Amino acid sequence: MTARTTQAGARKGSPVNRLFWRLLTINGLIFAVGTTVLALSPATVSSPVLVTELPVLTVGLALMVTATAFLLRAGLAPLDGLTALMERVDSLRSGDRMDTGGNGDLGHLVATFNAMLDRLETDRSTSTARVLAAQEAERQRIARELHDEIGQSLTVVLLQLKRVVDRVPEELTEEVRTVRENVRNCLDEVRGVARRLRPGVLEDLGLTSALAALVAEFESVEGLEPVKDLEAPPDLDPDTELVIYRIAQESLTNVARHSHARHARLSLSREPGLVVLEVTDDGCGPPEKDGAGILGMRERALLIGARLSITGVPAGGTRVRLAVPIGGARAAG
Repeated sequence: MTARTTQAGARKGSPVNRLFWRLLTINGLIFAVGTTVLALSPATVSSPVLVTELPVLTVGLALMVTATAFLLRAGLAPLDGLTALMERVDSLRSGDRMDTGGNGDLGHLVATFNAMLDRLETDRSTSTARVLAAQEAERQRIARELHDEIGQSLTVVLLQLKRVVDRVPEELTEEVRTVRENVRNCLDEVRGVARRLRPGVLEDLGLTSALAALVAEFESVEGLEPVKDLEAPPDLDPDTELVIYRIAQESLTNVARHSHARHARLSLSREPGLVVLEVTDDGCGPPEKDGAGILGMRERALLIGARLSITGVPAGGTRVRLAVPIGGARAAG
């Protein structure tokens, strides 16, 4: 009995129940007022209704319908805003909420929806953090294997070829030297892949030096002339620095692969309360639909509470802007 009584009380006090009684009261008051006015006024209604009485009845009905429509519109107006929020909400763009103030009986519904968005964003951030942590751990493992196993094996082959080149017949010398150069190039590529998978310069020298080295890597891309403008950031935590680096890396990769740009500019600057990363190019403009790379960038930005925007440039090209709150930074020691 206690549980049933509690559930019944909860139903009576629910927002839907309160809204029901509010609408019923509004309609009841309107009909009561209309009946009172009709009873106290000198107007009379015959049976059957006379033609001369039709205007009085029409005006009264119109006033009652108008009053009902006005009061219902005012009471249900928050539902329009709630519907618009449902249509535009995006789990990769945090912070979009509806104001709960002044919404009457629907305020609880709006607050509940906002709380649901908070839980979804928290759950997404938690799961994203786990996925990205596992991804970084896997990248480090692959980078170690490339460096320690494949890299060392190629180094051994390179040393052996160096000894062989002096003992082979003269007509084969050039071929062996060519093979040796190919192995050396392969070793350089393996080391480059390992550096991209595990940016040791980020751990050793910090974010600014890591971004400078990243830009230097893309200087070798044919037809692309990247430049940098880096301002020393405040002391950020390692996770934030890694997110900034990965987003810069993915942005420059997209420029090199997809934008057909001639120039690219990477900048790191400070604004009031923010550290801002921008990557701008003069290519073909932003994509119409987010691909896997951009979705990954948005997930990383959400993880540290940053805002990522990808927009077109008036003169042609794309601008990727990452605004990181300094509130998430460590106090400099």
